Amino acid sequence: MATVRGDDNRCEGKLMTGKAVRGLSRLRQDAGYTQESFVKAFAKEAARIGIAASVSVRQLRRWEGEAPPLPHPGQQIVLEAMFGVPLVEMGFDVPRHRVTVSAPVSDPGEVGRRTFVADAGALAAVALVPTRPGPRFGSADAARLRTRLDGLYKTDHTVGSVPAMTQADRIEGEIMGTLADASYTGRIGRELQTMLAELHGHRAWYGYDGGRIGQGRAACMEALAAAQLVDDSLLQVSVLETLVLLAIKGDRVWEAASAVENAYRIAVRAGAGHTVRLVIALRDANVTTHAGDLSGARRALSRAVNHQGRADADVEVPKWARFVGPFEIDYATADMYVRAQQPGRAVPFLRAAVRAMGDDLARNSTSYRVKLARVLLEAGEVEEACAEMTAVLDACGAIASPRLLGKIREFQRAAAGVDSVTARECGERIRGSVM
Repeated sequence: MATVRGDDNRCEGKLMTGKAVRGLSRLRQDAGYTQESFVKAFAKEAARIGIAASVSVRQLRRWEGEAPPLPHPGQQIVLEAMFGVPLVEMGFDVPRHRVTVSAPVSDPGEVGRRTFVADAGALAAVALVPTRPGPRFGSADAARLRTRLDGLYKTDHTVGSVPAMTQADRIEGEIMGTLADASYTGRIGRELQTMLAELHGHRAWYGYDGGRIGQGRAACMEALAAAQLVDDSLLQVSVLETLVLLAIKGDRVWEAASAVENAYRIAVRAGAGHTVRLVIALRDANVTTHAGDLSGARRALSRAVNHQGRADADVEVPKWARFVGPFEIDYATADMYVRAQQPGRAVPFLRAAVRAMGDDLARNSTSYRVKLARVLLEAGEVEEACAEMTAVLDACGAIASPRLLGKIREFQRAAAGVDSVTARECGERIRGSVM
């Protein structure tokens, strides 16, 4: 965009705009910003293009009022970069030497410090208000879709990943269709892309729960790419913690360890709270336990206990991290003892984890009880192990989780090797219930 020169007789002193073509307030609202979020976006854009400029909410209100004061040159650069229109079209009276107009970048004449690639007014209309013929998708529509997406957590925790996957398929279809065909603001578009990233994260977990490791890893890669595009650090951590589980299941310990290290790095950079760091520490314990590094597992569990003790200080906890609690630490500690071939020491930790598990986490609670039954069997407590498994069979009929079913069958195979009437009867009960 070239600067208007002094020999243009139409410009004397200041170029007076009269009524603005598109005022700053309208531009801001069309882009989906509140005054507060605009101030943050302004600072981010300034940092991105290397300009030392900022704005406060108070100053923004003055800019959007009557007879707005002129932004200084650095602020002008940022404003024009954010909206793609010259300052003169935002409602300001601009001195002639600071007016920018459309001109080709390759113009052989003198070219000013900025150039727009198209007519500024038309560019703003296209960029900020999509012209697709589809229906308008607003904040109320996004809120309804968000409620359904968040409901996937409850479905998975109460009745398992199979029905949750069915719901996820429908939600993904709606998000993809809306992104492709509907009309929405930039803010709503970013929210839709964030929801799509979360949905891929759900799919990654369903791949783990269903034993479809390849599909789960592919979903992780989709989720990571989408989370990076919307610059959501904590969402990236969420995906990485699922990738740890998938990598362990696929016997890719190096990948799991790398995912843990990256999750730590991103969490520190984002200033994540203790609950998020607790989840990462537990995944660290998963990796080290699987690798047989019991000293590393103890260190990771020590960090987990430390973060758990300070989690009450967290102001906000992401939805994906709200499942975590002391029972997860007990479960991971029991895993460490099982890996060390000390099932008797694992039993009290598993009992504590089962007791502490809430009723709203039915799938996890049932999975924990199956683990307890198996460890009791390994510890020689056959009667108690079979009683625990019988209670599981009585409670798990409504839960559709391939991983849970696999654990029950593992117990059945282990019980078949025990010379006990109780164990044989328990095996028959399992065969009649889940086969």
